[in-house]
Amino acid sequence: MAMTLRLPDDLDAKLTERARREGRSKQELAIEAIRDAQDRAELKVDDVLAALMDSDAEILDYLK
Repeated sequence: MAMTLRLPDDLDAKLTERARREGRSKQELAIEAIRDAQDRAELKVDDVLAALMDSDAEILDYLK
């Protein structure tokens, strides 16, 4: 699916320079950054749920 992403000039310049240095496209770098951000967000949710399950295990067992 196509998408247009408009970046502030300073961020576009940094992305352009990094793409040039790494020999990759700006699109590749943007996709990688979005995937990394999504992975971090999912890990945080999983960590919170795991902590709640541990801390509230007794209550959860009672409610079963």
